Amino acid sequence: MRPFYFFPLGLVFILGLFLFLIVLFVLVQVEIISYAYERIGMSAGAIFLLLLLSLLGSAINIPLTRVHGGPMYTEQMVDFFGMRYVIPAFASHEDTIIAINVGGAIVPACISLYLLISTPGLFLRSLLGIAIVSLITQRLARPVPGVGIAVPMLIPPLIAAATGLLLAPNHAAALAYIAGTLGCLIGADLLNLHRLAGLGAPIASIGGAGTFDGIFFTGIVAVLLT
Repeated sequence: MRPFYFFPLGLVFILGLFLFLIVLFVLVQVEIISYAYERIGMSAGAIFLLLLLSLLGSAINIPLTRVHGGPMYTEQMVDFFGMRYVIPAFASHEDTIIAINVGGAIVPACISLYLLISTPGLFLRSLLGIAIVSLITQRLARPVPGVGIAVPMLIPPLIAAATGLLLAPNHAAALAYIAGTLGCLIGADLLNLHRLAGLGAPIASIGGAGTFDGIFFTGIVAVLLT
């Protein structure tokens, strides 16, 4: 089971995200951004814990199914658009295991569902926002040998921010988070599952390497929008 537990990003970047959360926690304690968290619809403490859970959960992948993988790339680091992704060591060199990442898919999807239910009048606009982000990220997504499907790190958060401001100015942060996370998961991962065969990725994780960084930063940009 060891191959299913690994951080999708390089060690330096993971440590940088932990450092960011520490700084964020300090800012929350002095109430500099508490108001911003209240505007997104959740308490500052809850958002901090969920971001931390998302970061820690990024190391956990739950296997779902298998596809033909082709020649395998293992125990490497792959660079794509300035990001360095981790390819785990794996014993089997025949199939690519399709998994779902806890921190990059399950946690953000639950947060999005909560915001969608708790924010009045946002349902239809959220569906439109998800469709916009999904379409754009699907066009930008690229198959990366050994990794799976990847998108440039900052593109989904910026598209989500613009969508939130355009469709729901009074609830821009909530809509940006919903459209950014679900749109990235759908557009980058789910709509590109057919492109995974033959990439030589031991594990292709929905919300994992290739999309986790964009999803994580979408939450940060949503807070900054307020």
